[in-house]
Amino acid sequence: MQSDTLPVIIQGGMGAGVSDWRLANAVSRQGQLGVVSGTALDTILVRRLQDGDEGGHMRRAMAQFPLTEVAERILQSYFNEGGRAAGDAYTLLPLYKAQMSVERQQLLVLSAFVEVYLAKEGHAGMVGINLLTKIQQPNLSTLYGAMLANVDAVLMGAGIPREFPVALDALAEHRLATSAFDVEGMPAGEVAHITFDPADHWQGASPSALRRPMFLPIIASNSLATLMARKAGGRVDGFIIEGPTAGGHNAPPRGQPQLNERGEPIYGPRDEVDLAKIAELGLPFWLAGGKGSPEGLRQALESGAAGVQVGTLFAYCEESGHAANLKASVLSAAARDAVDVLTDPRASPTGFPFKVVNWAENPADWEHRERICDLGYLRSAYRRPDGTIRFRCASEPVDTYVAKGGKVEETEGRKCLCNALMANIGVGQLREDGQVEPPLLTSGDDLKLMGAYLDGRSSYSAADVITYLLSSDEAGTQVAYTASAQEVL
Repeated sequence: MQSDTLPVIIQGGMGAGVSDWRLANAVSRQGQLGVVSGTALDTILVRRLQDGDEGGHMRRAMAQFPLTEVAERILQSYFNEGGRAAGDAYTLLPLYKAQMSVERQQLLVLSAFVEVYLAKEGHAGMVGINLLTKIQQPNLSTLYGAMLANVDAVLMGAGIPREFPVALDALAEHRLATSAFDVEGMPAGEVAHITFDPADHWQGASPSALRRPMFLPIIASNSLATLMARKAGGRVDGFIIEGPTAGGHNAPPRGQPQLNERGEPIYGPRDEVDLAKIAELGLPFWLAGGKGSPEGLRQALESGAAGVQVGTLFAYCEESGHAANLKASVLSAAARDAVDVLTDPRASPTGFPFKVVNWAENPADWEHRERICDLGYLRSAYRRPDGTIRFRCASEPVDTYVAKGGKVEETEGRKCLCNALMANIGVGQLREDGQVEPPLLTSGDDLKLMGAYLDGRSSYSAADVITYLLSSDEAGTQVAYTASAQEVL
């Protein structure tokens, strides 16, 4: 990868459907790296279809999918002309099993293809896809679909994506790919794996080899960077170094956990990344978390970085996938300096700290939400005494979780991020009592400083963000939008 091809700005791969194809397309048209979120794309696709596919975008991309019979089957199963009838809930997909069926894999391949195809449509810019390592089962299928659409880069965080450089090499040649499958309770010496074989999906010979995308792991420590650079087994093309001010899931602090007066994890010197040592690995890197300003970009470049990854500013621009009413409400609160971001150590069933946006007009009522787990992306696998593999989630009904061997204290304070993320983008499930699932927005700490950037505006575009980030320090009052004092990079 030549330095003159590197983007200065990488758009954050925010929560499911927030970094959607529209946002990535808009960023890529400006010469930077637009990124689509790869999380829950199968559910998002079928819900868009059930809502009538306004504008015909899903169907337009599906018509280009090389496995024609797969696209036709999915369209017939889920598309509703004119959308759902009033009062109808979304049809749910079956939860993942330890061994995923070919049909379930194909839906994942199709959904990733659609999102990347639309993100790349109409321009020659670069497009990436962001995946969460900890959501293990869909990743290989999702990567293959993205590669069929000629994705340019793969970003992976929330875990140690050690197997994926080799998996990308295999998928590019339509060979069997393997990744880790973490199963609690496996006997000593036994390991489980997830496999994806492209040959299962083609009738006859596979097509010609695919272009292997860049691989950019998202890391929060020097040790992980060294591991990925030297022991991953395949090509790593660079790093995104994410600090604890970034939105979504954060890496937990090192050492004995401590909380501040707000109940947030306390990060210290042990959590800082030595950028000089990162540079010694000889790979380009981008800084993420608290870098969404001209000054943040300048500091990153002076430290030797190739640029920055920015999430929060893009998350609330006109092209992002956040539901319009939620986006407008948050921006209105931010303009009044009336928005807060809490690093909640309990919200996510994964056990990782998770950034939660709080503002007075927040419509969510989590206190009265009935616990239900019907999407299951964040479930954990465990092995039963009879050798079968089952799943549990600390956000599911407490009695159910405990019956599966979980500890009741692990359920305290947990929220259903899977359903909340769907609600964030306007496709929340309608329940029997007539209520729609509540949202749970996440953002970086910089959201609290958004009012200075807005400067009286109620909306802005992705192009506005890029123009701002690339402006000089003499850009006037906009420079007041500075990196958070809490940043540690």
